[in-house]
Amino acid sequence: MENTVKTDLDAQLVTMDGLDLANRIRTKELSSIEVLETTIRRIERINPEINAIASTNYGFARKRAGQESLEGIFAGVPTLLKDVFSYPGHTVGFGSRLFDCLPAPAGSRYADAIDKAGLVVLGKSTTSEFGLLGTTETLVKGATKNPWNKSKSAGGSSGGAVAAVAAGLVPVAHASDGGGSVRGPSSFCGLFGFKPSRGRLLDNGLPASLPLSSMISEHCVSRSVRDSAAWLLATEKENTHDPLSISDIEATHPPKKLRIGFYIRDSLGREPTIDARSAVLETASLCESLGHDVYEIDPPKFDAKATAEAFFTLGGVGMAAMFSQFKGMMGPAFTEEGFEPYTRAIAEKGAQTDPKSMGEIMALMKTAEQDLNEAQKQCDIMLSPTVPYPAFDLRTYHSDLPMEELNAFIERVACYTVLPSIAGSCAMSVPLSQTDTNLPMGSHFSAPQGHDRLLFSLAFQLEQASPWQSRIFDMWERNQWYKP
Repeated sequence: MENTVKTDLDAQLVTMDGLDLANRIRTKELSSIEVLETTIRRIERINPEINAIASTNYGFARKRAGQESLEGIFAGVPTLLKDVFSYPGHTVGFGSRLFDCLPAPAGSRYADAIDKAGLVVLGKSTTSEFGLLGTTETLVKGATKNPWNKSKSAGGSSGGAVAAVAAGLVPVAHASDGGGSVRGPSSFCGLFGFKPSRGRLLDNGLPASLPLSSMISEHCVSRSVRDSAAWLLATEKENTHDPLSISDIEATHPPKKLRIGFYIRDSLGREPTIDARSAVLETASLCESLGHDVYEIDPPKFDAKATAEAFFTLGGVGMAAMFSQFKGMMGPAFTEEGFEPYTRAIAEKGAQTDPKSMGEIMALMKTAEQDLNEAQKQCDIMLSPTVPYPAFDLRTYHSDLPMEELNAFIERVACYTVLPSIAGSCAMSVPLSQTDTNLPMGSHFSAPQGHDRLLFSLAFQLEQASPWQSRIFDMWERNQWYKP
């Protein structure tokens, strides 16, 4: 990572990734307290421009940063957690007016792993309500703005996480991905976004009974590939297949010659914008120049329409069950008016779903999973757009639009990213391209379940061949965010 003189600690810190920062703290070149205080000042200066943070607990962070026993791969590194994730010591609001600043309940093994990694949690990043929408514009917190163009959305549901890292508030931040909520926003904001394989991660505390819980992956967004790999190393199960190691992060090696199949139209035959098409073709050319066998393939074949309908039905059933649970816990304090119109609409539809149809719906999702895993066999790695267009204007999609219109938006914005989520495979968005209007465009790669190390090896090679961090630093210069 680029470095500057120490007289400007603000500018020095933001050009480091998380692992570089942890190393400087480990060798006593910097102290975790001075890093924390500089980060807090930067947040207070810049966050009002982008609105990426839902809540903070600086006292908690100061106490943790001051611990002499702080250890781990990210020891002393400040971070944010998405505001749908429970972490003791911080609130969890779920992007909802009803739960805003609710004290977090018990943590999870995943939360324990964040502690073990030595991360210093400053607060929570903004999210759409319950992570449902592909844009982060809630009634409780307002709109989170894209640092590249503050009239644009940062995406969702991990919009606060990507905006915070893209603006240099923290070097790496927790995010979660159900249908593309890490990868889509990463494309909109020029970051590296990875979705681990299903079953690879420590328990996140979500009830297994939630219909779509198996599709949700906790992870992070980052400016460097190695921060993402290190985060996975810190949070994957002890007995996972083909685990990552420190050598995978510290001594990266290019992958073997890969068969990379790319497609541009989605599984319903729809074309993305010219910007998204150009990004994939540029990336395909780059991969070919690196010695890989690159060829065009057909989009994965599965019943995309029926699967999308099943996805929304299961999401509604899950929200209806949560509403029932909330009502039982809160009694008279519970009111559906505390939720956004879209959340209420999908919960209402979920409550109307005939329980007898659930077996058929789950069978349809299983068939889609099998079809998508079969499509993955065409090549070692599949390449496509991450999203079908660059970042869109704020207020284009908001919670009081009709449910059908918002479902159509979600289905379209996630038309590429949702496929690995259904299949359980690993995937990543790599920020290799930029539009004529200086908006980032990611390229999406997926590999079969369990081949996370293979994807990371390609990501490291792409990062070395086409570094993207310099574009982020240029964006900071335009925003005058280097000023201490």
